[in-house]
Amino acid sequence: MNLRRHLPHYLMIAPFMILFAAFFLYPILSGLYYSFHAWNGVKTPEFIGLANYQKIATSRDFATAMRNLLTYVAITVPLGILVALGLALLVDNFTGRWANFFRNAYFLPVVLPAFLAATIWRWIYAPNFGLLNMMLGWFGIPSVNFLNDTGTMLYALVAVDVWVSAGFNMVIILAGLKNIPVELYEAARLDGASKRQQIVHITIPMLGPVLFFVVTYGLISAMQVFDKPWLLTGSSFTTYGGRRNALLFPVMDMMGRAFGGVRFGEAAAYGFILTLSIVALTAALFALRQWRGWR
Repeated sequence: MNLRRHLPHYLMIAPFMILFAAFFLYPILSGLYYSFHAWNGVKTPEFIGLANYQKIATSRDFATAMRNLLTYVAITVPLGILVALGLALLVDNFTGRWANFFRNAYFLPVVLPAFLAATIWRWIYAPNFGLLNMMLGWFGIPSVNFLNDTGTMLYALVAVDVWVSAGFNMVIILAGLKNIPVELYEAARLDGASKRQQIVHITIPMLGPVLFFVVTYGLISAMQVFDKPWLLTGSSFTTYGGRRNALLFPVMDMMGRAFGGVRFGEAAAYGFILTLSIVALTAALFALRQWRGWR
């Protein structure tokens, strides 16, 4: 009786449930299954328990990738948000066509295809004819091979990532700025507050939820970095990571094991390790927000 009464509701959500099961639930469960097997994609999977996870955890490449990732996240996320916040505060002072011009100009890198952005920066970083080395030459500084020097490769990648992501974060922060009541700034000016004091005591606190979203999104995106270092170093599935693995990251390592080493079971285990790391980090951020009472 209840089934007949609720049948229209079940039929309405059925397409979503079918798509959810086919494109989300099934890949997760099959990935979990293969993570406990040795499988090359052709032969019958052989159950090996936790061997894939143990092999990854003791791998030197895994340690290198995680070290690169932690350094990359620690620099890219705060620097990217600071740049986006500065741009948003700057653009917020413009009105009319100038506001639209700067908003579109800073957002342009976001919509560029990854290969085009990488091509532009490979030209900028080129050791012999690149724009950056040409500018360094004006001050008598010798040419630097930014994408082949282990001391500069990571920072070169950070610059590209900040350039690409700043526009997206700027638009989000700019929307948050528009929602701050003007009366707060008027009252602060009457009390003699400087521009810096208004930013510190009004703008930043009122942008709390927006900044929390930007930080969370930035962390999740940064932990999945793949295309930029891959394209900047001209990698393949057998030569990924750049010189001395200076630009080796977990997703690259995972893809290399799957398509370079034809070890799909190991790659599935790698994917679960990475997924659980992202879920744990996100949960920690929300717990911190709850504990600190951020709204």
